[in-house]
Amino acid sequence: MNRHKIPQRAGSAAAVETTEESATPVSNRVILVTGGCQGLGHEICLQMAADRWRIAVSDINQEAGPRVVKKLREIGSDAVFVPGDLGTAQGPREVVRAAVEHCGRLDVLVNCAAHAVVEPFLEMTPEGWERTLNVNVRAVALATAAAAEQMKKQKGGRIINITSPASRMALPNYAAYAASKAAVDSITRAAAVALAEFNIQVNSVAPGMMDTPMQRKTESVFARLEGCDDFDVFLARRTARIPAGRRTNCQEVAQAVVWLATEAPDYIIAERLNISGGLDKD
Repeated sequence: MNRHKIPQRAGSAAAVETTEESATPVSNRVILVTGGCQGLGHEICLQMAADRWRIAVSDINQEAGPRVVKKLREIGSDAVFVPGDLGTAQGPREVVRAAVEHCGRLDVLVNCAAHAVVEPFLEMTPEGWERTLNVNVRAVALATAAAAEQMKKQKGGRIINITSPASRMALPNYAAYAASKAAVDSITRAAAVALAEFNIQVNSVAPGMMDTPMQRKTESVFARLEGCDDFDVFLARRTARIPAGRRTNCQEVAQAVVWLATEAPDYIIAERLNISGGLDKD
């Protein structure tokens, strides 16, 4: 299958370079991954590094950032850490700007960073809603717009938003998160239509239950709220709801993201790719 042809930077003499760690050519293509220091975001970075992409890793965790970049460089990628708080009003645009300043271009944006708060519906807090919506909704919209401005200059690019089956479920203890992911679905469709004429493809991936730090943290609260003292039993009960009979993992979800970022046909626009083992059947 042919790789997606990324327009080269104006004035660029070559599309590849090498790193000190590896003699294998490094692509001139650049991907920015938000939430890239753990879980799915980290795995996406690892897989793109193996494909020799240049990677801008963004995360609020400034302690983990340098360690992640070091690992990516050891694999053979030209990687840089872009710290930032996407929950602030200017955070999304600042992260995109810093990535472009360092790398000179931006070919793919993956909006993977997320915030989740577990609160019973009758005990919801303004603080929980505000942080969730700022990180999961406003940041996705603003980062997408900022990235699109650069991609338009380059005559093309790809944007992948991480959504969730939660966006289509009634989850009374998880209302803010579920609502935020429904908003991501809406943003994805709107952006896809607005940007298609500029050869910018916008799509989303909806992972089902997978083993990540955020998933474990939220499910532990779910178990407590439901009065289940045996966490393993609680997890087994939830897993049994999945038609495939198992949970997914970061590796196979990242494979889907990488495919959308690199090999998927340009004509795939405004699609939601469900990686949920049948949990999300639409």
